[in-house]
Amino acid sequence: MESKEFLSIRQKLQKTQKQMAQLLGTSIKAIHSYEQGWRNIPVHVERQILFLLMMSQGAVSQNPCWVIRNCPDERKEQCPAWECHAGKLCWFINGTICEGEAQKDWRAKMKMCRTCEVFASFAIAQEEEHP
Repeated sequence: MESKEFLSIRQKLQKTQKQMAQLLGTSIKAIHSYEQGWRNIPVHVERQILFLLMMSQGAVSQNPCWVIRNCPDERKEQCPAWECHAGKLCWFINGTICEGEAQKDWRAKMKMCRTCEVFASFAIAQEEEHP
């Protein structure tokens, strides 16, 4: 996640830097550093801020990811998103079986998720609600 995206999401959530620091369990100085690009945004912070944004907007898509992506039964049954009935949060769950295999880490997963129609529906919802 880039600093501009972090700032944009904080603003969409209508939070001050102090409020965002409290939500994320970090310091105001850290929030300022993320927004200025002086510090890389840690994976756990990226996950949490995306989750907060998604939850503030309600349901992301009408259908779960396995329906949208037309996953075969054998893939679905191995996927934690399907197992946990979390098809609208597939991008949030590590170990999902997208593109036929689990990604090695969060950054690799998010690189793939940002090109996926399920995550894109979330991104589009962000833009429509907060142009």
